[in-house]
Amino acid sequence: MKVFAKKIAMTQIFESNGRHRPVTVLALTKTFVVGKRTVQKDGYDATIVAKISDSKKIFKSLSGQFKGIENIARVCETKTSDQKIGAILDAGIFKEGDKIVVCGVSKGKGFAGTVKRHNFNTGPKTHGSNNYRRPGSIGPTYPQRTILGRRMAGHMGNENIKLKNVEVVKIEKQENRIWVRGSIPGANKTELIIEKND
Repeated sequence: MKVFAKKIAMTQIFESNGRHRPVTVLALTKTFVVGKRTVQKDGYDATIVAKISDSKKIFKSLSGQFKGIENIARVCETKTSDQKIGAILDAGIFKEGDKIVVCGVSKGKGFAGTVKRHNFNTGPKTHGSNNYRRPGSIGPTYPQRTILGRRMAGHMGNENIKLKNVEVVKIEKQENRIWVRGSIPGANKTELIIEKND
């Protein structure tokens, strides 16, 4: 089952043995079950969930497609489940110790060189060297072109990241938030998709 969430911030918790662990606080967004896909009608089984927006930025085409539900901001399909149409998905579907999958977009770093982007080694810094942070050779004599996929300078970050086996360490049902172990891609207030294996 997939739900929409927003990254709040990172903090730390202390375990019983005194060790501290980094955690990330995620606030779950209003997510509803808005439809079903069946083998007889659509050729496969799936459940359609939608994120409800509190702002005026909505997709009228989506709101018109699902009658009775307004302010639909985003829709995605997930594995079929026993949840009925109109059910609300909140922090109650999780429990401590669950392993979840988190999908998000990493921070954009702009244009970066090979040392920062691909962890290339630097050249000699003294004795008249002009090859301190340059990439060096980018290919053989033949073929006389740059090979596709060659690691070079370019746009860094702003990529889709999928983290598996992320552990849920704390649940706040009243605030509709969950705490997960470790860091989550993206800046604060980044929108995420959380997938829980039933």
